[in-house]
Amino acid sequence: MRNEYPKPQMQRDNWLCLNGEWDFRYDNSRTGIEREFFKENSFELKINVPFCPQSKLSGLENKDFIYGVWYTRAFTLPCDWQVEGKRTFLHIGACDYYTIVYINQKKVGFHRGGMVSFSFDITPFLCEGENRVTIFAADDERSEETPSGKQAMDYFPVGSMYTRTSGIWQTVWLENTPSSYIKSLKMTPNAAEGSLFVEVKTENAEDMTLKVKASFKGEEMAKTEKVIPWDHTSFTLELKEKHLWDTDDPNLYDIEFSLGDDKIKSYFGLRDIALKNGVTYLNGKPIFQRLILDQGFYPEGVYTAPTEEALYRDILLAKENGFNGARLHMKVFEERFLYHCDRIGYLVWCEYPGWGLATGDGAISYRNMASEWFNAVLRDYNHPAIIGWCPLNETGHNVDTEFVRHLYEITKAYDPTRLFIGVSGFHHVEGTYDMLDCHDYNQDPTSFEQRYASLNEGKECEYIHEYLYKQPVFEKSNKLCFMSEYGGTAWVAEKDKGDSKDWGYGNAPKSVEEFYERYRLLTDSLLDNKGISAFCYTQLYDIELEVNGIYTYDRKPKFDSEIIRKITARKAAVED
Repeated sequence: MRNEYPKPQMQRDNWLCLNGEWDFRYDNSRTGIEREFFKENSFELKINVPFCPQSKLSGLENKDFIYGVWYTRAFTLPCDWQVEGKRTFLHIGACDYYTIVYINQKKVGFHRGGMVSFSFDITPFLCEGENRVTIFAADDERSEETPSGKQAMDYFPVGSMYTRTSGIWQTVWLENTPSSYIKSLKMTPNAAEGSLFVEVKTENAEDMTLKVKASFKGEEMAKTEKVIPWDHTSFTLELKEKHLWDTDDPNLYDIEFSLGDDKIKSYFGLRDIALKNGVTYLNGKPIFQRLILDQGFYPEGVYTAPTEEALYRDILLAKENGFNGARLHMKVFEERFLYHCDRIGYLVWCEYPGWGLATGDGAISYRNMASEWFNAVLRDYNHPAIIGWCPLNETGHNVDTEFVRHLYEITKAYDPTRLFIGVSGFHHVEGTYDMLDCHDYNQDPTSFEQRYASLNEGKECEYIHEYLYKQPVFEKSNKLCFMSEYGGTAWVAEKDKGDSKDWGYGNAPKSVEEFYERYRLLTDSLLDNKGISAFCYTQLYDIELEVNGIYTYDRKPKFDSEIIRKITARKAAVED
């Protein structure tokens, strides 16, 4: 069971995990509301929440298309939660895609979006003793108005498209607060000055006093008290000592908030990000982003890690091979994963599963994406490990350019402190990116190096702008600085060969020694190029038919990590 607290940056003591066995039924015709399934006390099937019905860990492992699902279970609240003035919230970490929640047969609310956490105040719907929660989720897995990321639109996974996810796939839990409580926190570090700017939103807290205390390894670093004038307040904490967060020494401060009886524990990292002449600076020092593609899939859990240890282990595997971060690709990762990135010192780009959306000019599908993307930024803003945002990946030449600008503007308005790329890889919209990036899976190290050699002298190079009819279209620029996808070299161990559906980029090496040499030459050409300051290798582990990971799907090593690490981690030209 996944029973760890889901929001480590806003942790309360009064919570109740609802993961585990629920009653379950399918509703592919989506007639359950008319038939009043929300009034039933049981369903014929069982499912292990938070694992999706397509996964083995759910107990169902139904790989077919699923258009509607129902969940129900009973719960009993602790006695001290049901006193006057207390509020109880139902939280859902993620549910794909359109969700309706009922408490004791009464509709509480609905949510559109399959990636980001949401909650409802269920206090008015509760009764003494046993209560019942029922959840309906609808998911049109072939609709171009629904973002699906890497979820296959065919029955079988094919190439780089994988098993689908429907319904609940992150933790469901209850939380109890006083009637006056803290709604959200926004913490912006200033490493140069050794301070933290804090913005706090509250509910029913007018004229109450907010108390804040920051500490480092148990020693007090700052404290303050602020009277809430209405529904929010903001202030700057001047820290007594400066302990910077970086990839080698990921120092984290603890911070506690107290508003009446509402107590919250959180943390923050003191670090600054800057981009100068295409080079990323962390706390004033140049850093080469040695990233690896991580798509957040698991053999038995699909979109959901089987354990918290599995989240932690993926980061360690990447670091053991010399990578200092990842593109969290085409998926909004759970907050526990980002917590481990924070504490281990692992840089990440956060993305959105935009594949599956119609992205042409004027496409109404974007209506279903904009608010959820912004909610992901709101949710994850406080994580020091996040270095950049990227809402779209490999859109075509007919992408709605005004919408890309809108995503850029709303993200930058809330968060001007991080890097941003509106569309990774292909069709870039001028003025919507900080780093110009490209995707190039050329497996020939010689021509790969030659294509970008002119960047060494600050001159233009030809890079892949997009693909039309499977043919690359090139564009010239001297601003390219991020090889955000490369490699993707297929490799299957001899004992595992034989599946003709195995998929990767280009011709596979004939031996493991040939793989090492290809990886070295491709990577050296980027590290030695004075115009390149970041790369992202595809990918950390195999996924289903895709066999271009440096680990198998079940995270067994395919290569000697020490050899990979020496190639990956050596000094880059921009770090001199």
